Amino acid sequence: MAFPVSFRSLAQDDVEDALSWYGEERPALALEFAESLDAVITRISETPLQFPAVHREVRRALLSRFPYGVFFSVVAGKIHVLAVVHLHRHPGSWKKRS
Repeated sequence: MAFPVSFRSLAQDDVEDALSWYGEERPALALEFAESLDAVITRISETPLQFPAVHREVRRALLSRFPYGVFFSVVAGKIHVLAVVHLHRHPGSWKKRS
């Protein structure tokens, strides 16, 4: 059973910023980033507890090939994505959103 996933508006902004940046650098990278994000969101939806808790109830999933982490919580059977953060530029910025 997959859990429903929703993105907070700031997390959606994170995704749009990353897609825009990669798209300007190399359009193919934006597509690869989107595919990597989709894959990790699917894994989160299917088995959210496989990912480590990093702060209270907030868990983190890492994208493959890209230095991004997806920070999320599971509340009442739903996944809430709090942030999609570049882990080298702004590693702790997600804490303000938890």
